[in-house]
Amino acid sequence: MEKSKKDGHQAVLNEGEENELEVFGYHTQNLRRALCLVTAILTLGAVQLMFYWRPEWWVWTSCIPCPLQEADTILLRTTDEFRRYMRKKVFCLHLSTLKFPISKNPEEPLVADHHSVINQAVMKPELKLRCIQVQKIRYVWDFLKKRFQKVGLLEDSNSCFDIHHTFGLGLTNEEQEVRRLVCGPNSIEVEIQPIWKLLVKQQSVKLHKLVEEHNKVQVTITVRDKGLQELESRLLVPGDILILPGKISLPCDAILIDGSCVVNEGMLTGESIPVTKTPLPQTENTMPWKSHSLEDYRKHVLFCGTEVIQVKPSAQGLVRAVVLQTGYNTAKGDLVRSILYPRPLNFKLYNDAFKFMVFLACVGVVGFFYALGVYMYHEVPPRETATMALILLSATVPPVLPAALTIGNVYAQKRLKKEKIFCISPQRINMCGQINLVCFDKTGTLTEDGLDLWGTVPTAGNCFQAVHSFASGEAVPWGPLCAAMTSCHSLILLDGTIQGDPLDLKMFEGTGWNMEDSQVASCKFGMADSSTVIKPGPKASQSPVDSITILRQFPFSSGLQRMSVIAQLAGDLHLHVYMKGAPEMVARFCRSETVPKNFSQELRNYTVQGFRVIALAHKTLKMERLSDMDHLAREKVESELAFLGLLIMENRLKKETRPVLKELSEARIRTVMVTGDNLQTAITVAKNSEMIPVGSQVVIVEANEPGDLVPASVTWQLVGTQEPGSGKKDTYIDIGNSSVPAGKGYHFAMSGKSYQVLFHHFYSMLPQILVNGTIFARMSPGQKSSLVEEFQKLNYYVGMCGDGANDCGALKMAHAGISLSEQEASVASPFTSKTANIECVPHLIREGRAALVSSFGVFKYLTMYGIIQFIGTSLLYWQLQLFGNYQYLLQDVAITLMVSLTMSINHAYPKLAPYRPAGQLLSPQLLLSVFMNSCFTCIVQVCTFLTVKQQPWYCEVYKYSECFLVNQSNLSANVSLDRNWTGNATLVPASVLSFEGTTLWPIVTFNCISAAFIFSKGKPFRKPIYANYLFSLLLASAAGLTIFILFCDFQDLYRKMEFIPTPTSWRVSILIAAFVQFCVAFFVEDAVLQNRELWLFIKKEFGFYSKSQYRILQRKLAEDSTWPPVNRTDYAVNGKNGFYVNRAYESPEEVPKGKLKLEEQASEQHFWTRL
Repeated sequence: MEKSKKDGHQAVLNEGEENELEVFGYHTQNLRRALCLVTAILTLGAVQLMFYWRPEWWVWTSCIPCPLQEADTILLRTTDEFRRYMRKKVFCLHLSTLKFPISKNPEEPLVADHHSVINQAVMKPELKLRCIQVQKIRYVWDFLKKRFQKVGLLEDSNSCFDIHHTFGLGLTNEEQEVRRLVCGPNSIEVEIQPIWKLLVKQQSVKLHKLVEEHNKVQVTITVRDKGLQELESRLLVPGDILILPGKISLPCDAILIDGSCVVNEGMLTGESIPVTKTPLPQTENTMPWKSHSLEDYRKHVLFCGTEVIQVKPSAQGLVRAVVLQTGYNTAKGDLVRSILYPRPLNFKLYNDAFKFMVFLACVGVVGFFYALGVYMYHEVPPRETATMALILLSATVPPVLPAALTIGNVYAQKRLKKEKIFCISPQRINMCGQINLVCFDKTGTLTEDGLDLWGTVPTAGNCFQAVHSFASGEAVPWGPLCAAMTSCHSLILLDGTIQGDPLDLKMFEGTGWNMEDSQVASCKFGMADSSTVIKPGPKASQSPVDSITILRQFPFSSGLQRMSVIAQLAGDLHLHVYMKGAPEMVARFCRSETVPKNFSQELRNYTVQGFRVIALAHKTLKMERLSDMDHLAREKVESELAFLGLLIMENRLKKETRPVLKELSEARIRTVMVTGDNLQTAITVAKNSEMIPVGSQVVIVEANEPGDLVPASVTWQLVGTQEPGSGKKDTYIDIGNSSVPAGKGYHFAMSGKSYQVLFHHFYSMLPQILVNGTIFARMSPGQKSSLVEEFQKLNYYVGMCGDGANDCGALKMAHAGISLSEQEASVASPFTSKTANIECVPHLIREGRAALVSSFGVFKYLTMYGIIQFIGTSLLYWQLQLFGNYQYLLQDVAITLMVSLTMSINHAYPKLAPYRPAGQLLSPQLLLSVFMNSCFTCIVQVCTFLTVKQQPWYCEVYKYSECFLVNQSNLSANVSLDRNWTGNATLVPASVLSFEGTTLWPIVTFNCISAAFIFSKGKPFRKPIYANYLFSLLLASAAGLTIFILFCDFQDLYRKMEFIPTPTSWRVSILIAAFVQFCVAFFVEDAVLQNRELWLFIKKEFGFYSKSQYRILQRKLAEDSTWPPVNRTDYAVNGKNGFYVNRAYESPEEVPKGKLKLEEQASEQHFWTRL
């Protein structure tokens, strides 16, 4: 591989991103290509079909490797576990087609942006670019870096200075034309699939309707040296200056550079709360603009598909934004691409299904050669021999077999929709049946979204003062704390209604102040028209200040855990800075002398009671000119603050939380809390909700980064409970014990900071902690995604339930992400519940289990159907005979098709079982089930086939037709036959009419019906079979019809079905044989193969244990008396780059693997950096 990279044959596309690809260069050889085409023609398209499914084979046979710079064909391979290949043709774009002259001087750039890849991609003097199109994204060959690079966006290397000064005045017409040719149109076009692709046609129509309006927006841009210009949004290019006049649906991703606006991002996040966007700061450093803003960069970006609902112009008078990304590069385009090109699911079920079908095909091949041998032995003409052999070849694999794995999903999806749970990835429904761990966000998920004000704890003179309780109904008394509560928020006034974050809204309501429309607000004191003005309301406490004007916001970020504003009090010449956020974070930005000494103790007193605690701070900002405020850096504003106090908010559990968590616990499904809130608050909520059962111990894991002389460390502290005189439970750190008391369960709790340290410095220890990790607090969005991924590496099937706002990455990463959103169109996760509580989680798991069991049942049934017909047909082939057309038709359509379509209608069982259904087809139970049923049907069919030959009235019909007619006259008094019964009485080899066929057909049909009944298992994952009324009716009708055909003596019916009447006693024997086979098969399936206790006993006796990583760890840790460590500190080995190695859990040779793992993870980019 290294040699390939050195000679330029191989490179990496989108390195470090989620859609990373390896690319290989090839040059087409005409002779090779011609030979491939000739071979495809000679094989009647079979080779071409093979090349369609295996594009790499086409490239390897028709092309030769070459440097990427010279390639005309590109082979791409994904870097994930699936290693899928794609083939793309290289095409050229010619700039000479533009209507204006272009310089051919290599030293003269084509576009003003010196970071742009366009300047390095154009070949001069030819004026052309080499491009490829991969999953709707265009890439051009960069001659400088020797790799393909994405176009249709501004490069991340641009600094804040570059964006303001390079693009601030707009692009010239010439540069716009160049970019339009290279980047393509700013449109998200979804082709409507032709009618023959019925499976994807409906989805493509829906996607087309979703995105078509995006391409028809009229926008206003600024053209350099020409002023404003109106044009269609499809003509926008990266670097254009977009003017935002007011309400508009954004047609592209853009960076706000002037003014501010309020945006509804519900389409992306599922969160309908308005989000305030602020302009990108005008700094003169050369740092990339995203790095300058860190996690907060999203607050400057307007995403495609979101709605601008309010704009606030700056002093320049216009709200302006620089187009950042266009077309499929945008957030909305990325969303549509994720639907068009979903990430493959590594679900063992689908891999096993493919292997199983290959096995059945091999059985068919054996039948093929068996048929050839029999017919060639009897010297049957070659054409008829080949036909009969092909019939047997196709008998073992029913054509609807692949659909069996999805039919359960179709019905489950309809049932979920009735429960207001919407799904955009149906194949994940089966995965829900395997979930054994669910991560929950806290606020808005486990607890009420709306918080209730409990009280405030102001400070004065470095000490906490008396608590002001909101229970009295009085508003907060005037003071700096009240001023902070009225101004430090992101609320907006929209159509006369105050809207915004529920926490901000509750805090503001507690002050009794009102918000005025900024357009009619007073503009005295030199305030801008677009500023938000707050005035005292009738319920507000007496205040010497008439109004407060919010001049600038530094919005809240879950990564920064704080927000701040610059405000001006009426009559005050100075400006004031107010900050609110997580108490630990706010205290860092305050002068130490203003933070009470008992700050940590006071904070713990409230958090252990489950309160949500917000800290507030303040400082006076002295500025000579108001205009200088726009150029202030956030770091300067948020420094040297004075601590004001705490705002205490009550965060009640939702009434559904405790019962749902109890139900999941009884079903042995682990529950984990992943929240951005305080650790002590999270522990209390976990105990109150019984996520941590009564009597279990909590061990806080606190990890610290390495210092100059001290390596990274991790401390283990046991949390206990004591009963103070007040009767309330308080949490304290137990320093007396050295281990968790025997017999008690234990749960680890940690903060996001500790998780990060463990991830980088104690990675080998992390899996041992995660096996019993229950509480993860102060987690950033990226850390949530990382945690879900680490759980998946331990072989957990992970569900994630959140409100869709800060959980997007984790929701997408999980096997089943469930967003609690009011918007059906939310696409932050595969599943969206319009009912905003966690009752949807067990409901989804129940439906997933039912769908999985249904899929297995239909798959087993169709497999048995193929095997049953294969055995019956093989027996008839022995004497050169076959079932009749109507016989096949009745079995295929009237029985098998209808049964397989209705078999999955069974609803989920209302109670979750304490174990999961089998998650793989190649399990002992399923394989034994198919094998045993195959043996039973084979025994019955062979016995009846041989027994009928021993009957006194039997004769080989096609050999002795005269004997047959004579014998028929004595069969039954109620049967009247004549010589016309056999038509022309000239029976040929391969004739249908025979005693064997008449005997085997009802046996085969009864076997199919009994298999459908046996495999339609109800409890514990589905309701009983009789609850599926349509299926039960069809099954009973099929059995009744078969019995009717067996015992009726209608000559016309028998002639049509190509049967021969037999004695009534023989027909009764057939029915008894089928019934006995059903009873034996049912007993074996239900009492043996589906007997869980028996299989557990067998596993225990023979020492079979689960190979899942988390099970292996649980067994190892259970044998270790020193685990979990308590009240001790461990240090990383070898300083900063060392690893914690505990010899009790891993062998020395495993250590390098841990190091390698960390090196791979260190370069991982999480969700917020990828978006």
